[in-house]
Amino acid sequence: MHELQQMIAAHPDVKSSTNDALITCIEECFACAPVCISCADACLREEMVANLRQCIRLNLDCADLCLAAGKLATRRTGTDEALIILALQACAQACMLCADECERHAEEHEHCRICAEHCRRCEQACLEAERSIRVH
Repeated sequence: MHELQQMIAAHPDVKSSTNDALITCIEECFACAPVCISCADACLREEMVANLRQCIRLNLDCADLCLAAGKLATRRTGTDEALIILALQACAQACMLCADECERHAEEHEHCRICAEHCRRCEQACLEAERSIRVH
């Protein structure tokens, strides 16, 4: 059992019954955010930075939404599943847009290729977590 899963399982409101898809999503959100921040920073260092403005913007927006979704999904006391679903949807959308933009630059910039891969994984994890919440 991963540390996050152990921690959430220990929560009095969870009582050892964890949602594995949601835990994977939280982990992906917290992994994706620093990758997006790093990609934005790397874009700023590129010579043709003006061509990367939208990429930088989407990197930063995606990072913020990943962190917000991860935080909301981690909190179990008084859980508002509707709000978590909205956060996951927003994160998935941001990841999709960021990945689309990074893929446009991936052949030229390795950091964009890496970022797009992380964003696609996070997007899928958010969508799977949303489905798993709706099922419960």
